[in-house]
Amino acid sequence: MKTEFVDVSPTRKEIKIEIEPAAIKQTYDQVSDRYAKQASVPGFRPGHAPRAVVRNRFKSEIRAEVLQQLIPEAVNQAIDKHELNAIREPDVELENAAGLEKFGEEPISVKVNVEVLPKVEVQNYKGLEVTRRVRPITDVNVDEMFDAFRETSAAMQPVEDRASTTGDTVTVNLVGKFLDSPEQEDLTADDVEVELGGRGVQTEFTENLTGVKADDEKGFIVSYPEDFKSEGLAGKRVEYTAKVTAVRVKELPEIDDEWARSLGEEFNSVATLRTKIREDLEKRATQESDHRLRADLMASLLEQNQFEVPQSLIDQQTTRRLESVVRDMVGRGVDPRNQQLNWEAAREELKAQAEADVRSTLLLERIADEEKIEVSNEDVAAEIEAIALSSQQPVEQVRGVLTKDGGERSIAHRLRNRKALDLLVENAKVAEEEWSDETEKTEVRSQNSE
Repeated sequence: MKTEFVDVSPTRKEIKIEIEPAAIKQTYDQVSDRYAKQASVPGFRPGHAPRAVVRNRFKSEIRAEVLQQLIPEAVNQAIDKHELNAIREPDVELENAAGLEKFGEEPISVKVNVEVLPKVEVQNYKGLEVTRRVRPITDVNVDEMFDAFRETSAAMQPVEDRASTTGDTVTVNLVGKFLDSPEQEDLTADDVEVELGGRGVQTEFTENLTGVKADDEKGFIVSYPEDFKSEGLAGKRVEYTAKVTAVRVKELPEIDDEWARSLGEEFNSVATLRTKIREDLEKRATQESDHRLRADLMASLLEQNQFEVPQSLIDQQTTRRLESVVRDMVGRGVDPRNQQLNWEAAREELKAQAEADVRSTLLLERIADEEKIEVSNEDVAAEIEAIALSSQQPVEQVRGVLTKDGGERSIAHRLRNRKALDLLVENAKVAEEEWSDETEKTEVRSQNSE
């Protein structure tokens, strides 16, 4: 077997293989003889048909089997010979028709395309310059969170001595008819809760359900905008008949120590609650700052270390990101099968992020190798416990699932890269700066791109 190596790029290699006629003929004879012993050919006793007759009768089957025996072995030998670490199955292409027409008389030429990991030489990963800005927590932030706690503790009380007004929640049974397409099936929905004047509530609902009492019935038309979140209603006009079943008002709890204690054992007074809210918000702001710091460090590292990334790894990561987008849409009640969604365009937009993901991983792996970073069994066990705690599942159950799916190796790999990133942070030149409005705009853009 002869081979010719072509270095196409840092991630793509090509091997041209020529399988000699003698090797082809030897395998061709062996397969043909086996067919002759097993085949039943009219006019000959079982197992006694001449080789030439068997080859003619089972031409395609014999040649396919010969190629299945010769080519994979030749490809593997060539890859080993040139010491390539393929990251996926190589692409194999037969190049000469003559080798197939004169089977066993002419050589067979094969071209093999192999995708490999690039040789990563990471540079300048220590002493990276980065800026840390921490969002300040104000009294307004604390008040907003405090009010949110009150909202979660609110009780819905029935209204019996007056008609509904803004801020009330009206419960209705709805029947809706599509005015522009009456052939469509009527909409029906029971126990629909409408917060009058609430965010996201169509104006027509608020206007027509203000001033009603239980058992009232109202008819009205709702014109939905073209960009309405529900595809089935977007741009439609619907005539509703609403049967009022209840009118309720939200009653917020009194702000006192007793209410504070009802929220949890760690709160023994309103003052303690406010202090804890501030501490939690400040902790969250610090975590956000750390996240931005690490993201900025990785962006700087990527900028200083450019190299080609295997296309198959980019495609895999793009698919993972796309699947994450779909799961998020489903979680928000959006149907990903909407024909108006341009998934090809979305995939193209995600490719750049996916490429950065892959390059980041390769760089962190190289740094971990350079710094001889290791992950202990204790590290993996602690991470599994953290996963169990956050998912509220027994540790042994989580460990069993991870072990079955190979997740422990994935955790160890992730922890090793995390330690490499920790090393970047420890060795970075960090400048502390004050938070600004521009910082907040940058933060919003960053969150939208993730």
